[in-house]
Amino acid sequence: VQLVESGGGVVQPGGSLRLSCQASGRSISAYAMGWFRQFPGKEREIVTGINKSGAGTYYTDSVKGRFTISRDNARNLVYLQMNSLKPEDTAVYYCAAGLVTGSLASGYRYWGQGTQVTVSS
Repeated sequence: VQLVESGGGVVQPGGSLRLSCQASGRSISAYAMGWFRQFPGKEREIVTGINKSGAGTYYTDSVKGRFTISRDNARNLVYLQMNSLKPEDTAVYYCAAGLVTGSLASGYRYWGQGTQVTVSS
C-alpha cells in the first residue's frame, strides 16, 4: 500500500485544515488507518485512528473535539479535519495503515511521507 498525504500548510491559530491521505496499490478497506504527528526531536505520536469500517475511532486527548478522522473506502481516501488549530499542533503529520487499530506507531505497517502543518500568526 502506498500512502500520499496532502493538505498541509500554514494556518493562523483558530483556523482549519483538512489533510487527505490517498492510498494506492490495495484497498484501504482491509486496514485500520491512523494519523500520527511528529514534533522536532520527538517520536511519532498517535493523533487519531479509525477502524476498517469507520465505525470506531480514537482520538488523543489534546485533539478531542477539534479533529475528526473519516474514511472513504470506495475512493481509497482517509481525511483528517482539523479545526481550532493551535500553535502546539505544529508538526509533520503522517498517514498510516495497519491490520488492527492501535495507538502505537509500531502497529502500523505502511506510512506516507508526511505533510507539514504549521500553526502561526
